[in-house]
Amino acid sequence: MAKDKILIVDDDNRNIFALSAVLKARKYRCISSTSGEDALALLKQDKEIGIVLMDMMMPGMDGYQAIAEMHADDDLKDVPVIAVTAQAMLGDRERCLEAGAMGYVSKPINVDTLTEIITKYI
Repeated sequence: MAKDKILIVDDDNRNIFALSAVLKARKYRCISSTSGEDALALLKQDKEIGIVLMDMMMPGMDGYQAIAEMHADDDLKDVPVIAVTAQAMLGDRERCLEAGAMGYVSKPINVDTLTEIITKYI
């Protein structure tokens, strides 16, 4: 089964819309979630999700908590997560990678950089 679907997790629908439009134009299949909790439920249901683009700062369950939950679940621990965040201060990239993200992209997103990371995992 192909695992070529991208799950975009962001509490701001404008970010989801913009990212989905850009990625769909590059022939990626995208689905989205506005919370960490919903993202985990989608990951458990949809086995075609091959990568997660995770906003790290969300109300409720943030990206750090969602990644920790994924790593604690045998079915989800191998799904790569790319941190997509407005946090671009010194140390934020390292914090995301230490939390278990496989890559890090700060907002505003450089689509070419993001695409390079995605192609490593899909």
